[in-house]
Amino acid sequence: MRGQDRTDVTKLCYCETVRNITVSVPDHVYRNARVAAAQRDTSLSALVVDYLEQLSGRMEEFARLEALQHDVQAEIGQFRAADRLARDEIHDRAIR
Repeated sequence: MRGQDRTDVTKLCYCETVRNITVSVPDHVYRNARVAAAQRDTSLSALVVDYLEQLSGRMEEFARLEALQHDVQAEIGQFRAADRLARDEIHDRAIR
């Protein structure tokens, strides 16, 4: 191949076990998704994987924040509404 331009071709392959899923969507959703994939120069499968990964990440973040909330609430200990400041005390504090 001396003297000729050589184009490197990258072949993507799954390096982990993957699951096939079947999803039923209306025709217009399918067509729009195919167009979106083509505009991004990717496949419909890759779009679905990206979406599911983002969804999974949001769920993990939600679980992390929920655990953090639980920890903070556990540190609060005992709370009584009678312990709160009176209205005059609040306004007094804000002026200072």
